[in-house]
Order: sequence, then structure tokens, then C-alpha cells
Amino acid sequence: MISFLSSDRSKPVAIWLFVVAALVIGMIVLGGATRLTDSGLSITQWKPVTGAIPPLSPADWQAEFARYKQIPQYAQLNAGMSLADFKTIYWWEWSHRFLGRIIGAVFFVPFVVFAIRRELPRRLFLRLGVIFALGGAQAAVGWWMVASGLSQRVSVAPERLMAHLGLAFALLAALLWTAFDCWAGAARQTLPSPWGRRAAALLGLIFVQILLGALVAGNDAGLVYNDWPLMNGRLVPDDYWNGGLWATLAHSQGAVQLHHRLVAYLLTVVAVALGVTAWRSTYLARTSKLLGLGVAAAVVLQAGLGIATLMTRAPLGLSIVHQLSAAAVLGLGVAFAWRVRRI
Repeated sequence: MISFLSSDRSKPVAIWLFVVAALVIGMIVLGGATRLTDSGLSITQWKPVTGAIPPLSPADWQAEFARYKQIPQYAQLNAGMSLADFKTIYWWEWSHRFLGRIIGAVFFVPFVVFAIRRELPRRLFLRLGVIFALGGAQAAVGWWMVASGLSQRVSVAPERLMAHLGLAFALLAALLWTAFDCWAGAARQTLPSPWGRRAAALLGLIFVQILLGALVAGNDAGLVYNDWPLMNGRLVPDDYWNGGLWATLAHSQGAVQLHHRLVAYLLTVVAVALGVTAWRSTYLARTSKLLGLGVAAAVVLQAGLGIATLMTRAPLGLSIVHQLSAAAVLGLGVAFAWRVRRI
């Protein structure tokens, strides 16, 4: 039987959730590196428990390599790859999956300990259960994504990559919001103003932009149209239409990059306008004002990083920084949305 804390706040529980959130950010960055190095299909089986143990002998490595040779990516892109090269991409994917297992343990074990010690605020228990379910869904969607590249494709399906990354960022947002609630306790008074809706709209726009970025990544669309602000000298790329609505929205390199650009412009304008308005507001607390300016500054920085990443054809280091910056933008957006709901 689970016991609950009589208080509605617990700083130790909040710190635990912040640690899990930091690990999720690490998972997002490592996942991005895994995709950028084309390593995500190197492990062709999903073994949630025994898969934590990597190959330990030459025979194990040869067996793992043999399984990889059966998929289209090897035949069409990496034919003749050496075992040493295979080990390089294998360790990227293994590390990504292993970190996922660590996150599961870091969440579940302290949860049980806090429950036994009656340090879980009752009002947050259901939300913690939803977070745990999100983590499980993230693992399942990860395998669903990988499976899309094992039979007929040489890479994962972009829409499945979008679902996988979207779940990761949703999990990050849920962890941060819950940690803030756990640290500060239930709101004693809410702010009777439109700021809650404004901040929520901004957060939603940030999330949409992250999903569009996943489609860019899944289609390798950062490797084409590397000029800016035009696209090969045109406002709309020549290959925008891909023969159908879904094929265009999810699988056209020109379309997904254009959509990502357009929403980036919109997000930048909205974030800056909201940040300046927040700073001038007579209703918001100073912390809310600073967070509003912080979100605006982070969005502007992220837009600059995006342009630089595009114009340099998405080098590994800059692409990872761009993805890490997206996590920072979302985190600040969550903090701003959470804070403006309180006086």
C-alpha cells in the first residue's frame, strides 16, 4: 500500500525529478548523435532486459554484425563495412538504449523509496504514474521507429522519428512541470489574466516547431537548400509538392524544410513580442518577466543556430548543439508557463 506525504510539496522529490529531466535531455542529445551518425539501425533486435549486455566475445560480435548485414541499410549504404566500423555505430545505438534503461531505473527505484517513506505528495501521484507510462511508451515507440528501417528502408520513417522525439520532449515537459509543482507546492492563488493562455500558446508553438525539426532530421532535409533566406534562390523550393498531401507534409525534403523555416519565423516573432510584453506588464512578478525575456532570447539564439546549422550542412557538433538548445527553449517555455499561473 502506497503512503503519501501530508504536505503538498517535497524538495527531495523535486530534485529527483529534475535529475530525471536532466537525464532525458542527455537522452535527447545522445539520440540526436545516434541519428546523425546513422547508427540507429545497428542493433536489429529489441531485447528490453538481455539487450543491456553488449557482445562480449568475437563470436558475439560476428553474430551481431551478421544480423546487421541482413538489412537494406548495410546492402545499400554500408556494403563492405569492416567489423571495426560496425562497432562504432553499434556503440552509439547501444549507449542510447542503455541510457534509456538507466532513466527507467532512476525513475522507478526512487519512486518506490519515496512511496515507502511517505514523501510523495498525494496530488502528484497520478501525474507521476502518467510520466512513468510516457517513459514506457517512449521505449515502445523507439522500437517501432527502428523497425521501420529494417525491411524496406535504409533509415527510419520520418513520421516515426517525429513521434519518438515528440514523446521525449513531452516527457521532459511533464517532468519539469511536476518538479516545479513539487518544489513550490500547490498554487495558493492563480493570476486572473490572459497570461496563462498566452504562455501555453507559446509552449504549444515551441512543441510544434520541435516536431517539424524532427521531420527535417528524418528526411535529411538539412543537407539540401543550404542557402538562406531563400531556397536555391526561390521562396518556395521546386520540389515542394511530392505527389500527395501526406507525402508532401512528411516526406518532401523541400516542404519539411520550408515549414520548419516558416514556423521558426513565426515562433521568433511571437516569443520576442511576448517577452517584451511580459517585461512591460504591471501584473507579472519579476521572475515571470525574466523568464519571458529568457524564452525570447533562447528562441532568437535557437533560430541563429538553426540558420548556421543549415548553411554548414548540419555538421555533427553544431547539430547536437541545436538539439540541446531546443531542449533549453522548451524548458524555459515550461518554466514561464508554470510561473505566470501564480502570483
